[in-house]
Amino acid sequence: MKKTVSLLLAMLVLAMIPVFASADSEITVTGTGNVLVPADAAVVSLGVSAADPDVLTAQAKANEAVAAIRAALTAGGIAEEDINTDYINIYAMYDYSGGSEQITAYNANSTLAIRVKDIDRVGEVIDLAFGAGANTLNDISFSATDTSEAKEKAMRLAVEDAQAKAAVLADAAGLQLRGIEDIAEQNTYSYDKGIRNSFDMVAAEESAAGTVVQAAKLTVSSSIVVTFKADS
Repeated sequence: MKKTVSLLLAMLVLAMIPVFASADSEITVTGTGNVLVPADAAVVSLGVSAADPDVLTAQAKANEAVAAIRAALTAGGIAEEDINTDYINIYAMYDYSGGSEQITAYNANSTLAIRVKDIDRVGEVIDLAFGAGANTLNDISFSATDTSEAKEKAMRLAVEDAQAKAAVLADAAGLQLRGIEDIAEQNTYSYDKGIRNSFDMVAAEESAAGTVVQAAKLTVSSSIVVTFKADS
């Protein structure tokens, strides 16, 4: 009986050996692809900062300036629906020089988000706003109306990148790639770095040409995770 059990165990071990030897390995990598596309629209964030010892007066100054900016923009051909309030903020300004905390004035900020559908008019819109009383320029964000083709290209590049990485890893490990086990998209999106500079009033006043804004190139990025089969 003992011989029979030992024989069965030996046969089981021998049967298992080739199973483990022929089992596939897996190599999992993340591939990325990036494509640049020209921007064809922008959102300009600008507005007014007004200070006064009276909080209501400070707010009234900001509101009056914003109304003038809106009027100048609509007169310049910007649609009302493309001019929206971005944020409103009022805060107290303090003087600590006398050893105590004293409010010296209130600062009211009102910012507009202006959608510019003609990328060539961004500088003109900024000039119109500052000519009407704006004194803060917070940000210019660029966008593209259609990025579908660029997203498809970015995904293809991401797959190629994953294949190249897997090939390097397989070669280093002495393995051969035998196909794809699994592939999944992590994310695909577009972005721009934006512009966050203070507005130089002196330069604007001295420049006869007005504000010049160079449109950004948007980056359409795709990321995928691919698991490859591999064996020795």
